[in-house]
Amino acid sequence: MPRTLDEVITSLPEAERTRIEARARELIAEEMSLQELRKAIGKTQTAIARRLKVGQDAVSKLETRSDMYISTLRSVLKAMGGELELIARFPDRPPVRIQALGVAAPRRKRQRRVAT
Repeated sequence: MPRTLDEVITSLPEAERTRIEARARELIAEEMSLQELRKAIGKTQTAIARRLKVGQDAVSKLETRSDMYISTLRSVLKAMGGELELIARFPDRPPVRIQALGVAAPRRKRQRRVAT
C-alpha cells in the first residue's frame, strides 16, 4: 500500500525533517501577495497611501487587483521601500534581467530600391 507524504516525512531523520521544513518556509516566503508583503515589512495601507499621494482605499484596491501596469507595481513597491526587477527565465539559457520597457530600438534607415 502506498505511503502518504506525511508518513514518508515522519520516517525521515530529525535533521532531514528540519532541513525540509526550513526550505519549505523559504519557498513560501518567496511568494507573497502585495498585501502579505506590505504586512511582512511592517507598513500600513495608510503609510503607503501617503507616499503614493493617494487615499488608503486606493491602496486597498491595488492590493486586490489581479492585473496592473508594471509602472504602477514599481511605484507601489518603491513606496514600500523596495524596487522591482523583472527577470525572464528560459529553459535553455541563464536568466535575463529586463532593464527597460517601452524603449524602442533605434530605427534603421530603409534603403530605397532603385528601379532598373
